[in-house]
Amino acid sequence: MSEVLHEAAEAIKRSPLVVAVTGAGISTESGIPDFRSPGGLWTKYPPDEYATYEAFIDNPDKVWTMFYELGETLLNAKPNPAHYALAKLEELGKLQGVVTQNIDGLHQQAGNTVVVEYHGNINVLNCSACWRKRKMDLTFKKIGAPRCECGGYMKPNVVLFGEPIPHQAMMQADTLARTCNAMIVVGTSAQVYPAAGLPYAATENGAYIIECNTEPTDFTHRITDAFLEGPAGVMLPKLVELVQQ
Repeated sequence: MSEVLHEAAEAIKRSPLVVAVTGAGISTESGIPDFRSPGGLWTKYPPDEYATYEAFIDNPDKVWTMFYELGETLLNAKPNPAHYALAKLEELGKLQGVVTQNIDGLHQQAGNTVVVEYHGNINVLNCSACWRKRKMDLTFKKIGAPRCECGGYMKPNVVLFGEPIPHQAMMQADTLARTCNAMIVVGTSAQVYPAAGLPYAATENGAYIIECNTEPTDFTHRITDAFLEGPAGVMLPKLVELVQQ
């Protein structure tokens, strides 16, 4: 593992443009369960009933029972060493952007300033009628889905099943993937598209792929150049330490 870490660090050092792509696995160490894991959100709230745009339109109060529980979980979550490691890489001038599938805002809390939120951010609410914005507010839990001043239902600014990825986020992520010299892939299962296509797009440009996951994924034997097997909160700080040497 030491040799692989050194190779990954050297790849980052020699790369003019480095991008990170992160998934649920980087935030599990912050106490946020992977939605798809046993005991995750989808075991309690089946996605077809709670996580589609149609479900929200049909019964906002029902869908908001999931949003309130998720909001409470994320409210208490703090960045972990993996988030801070990526923020340090940006501070060092070695990381030009983070593309995240997560909706928790922890990259920004840790200090990253260029964060493409592929699936949105739960801390921001949009009115489904007039698009007015406000911050997440858990105080409405007793009365159901929060309402806007115009009378419309507020919806977290997250991508539900059946909704498109925000155009600006998709274009920015695609540009970063196709122009980077190295990509750090962290905590993603390589199963959720179109985000899972970003590392493949990077390889088309000859980018060096560094993957950090607790177990192999579809990326590992297809496109990964350096596989850092283990918790992101352990492996990424080690990687950053080597980059600084």
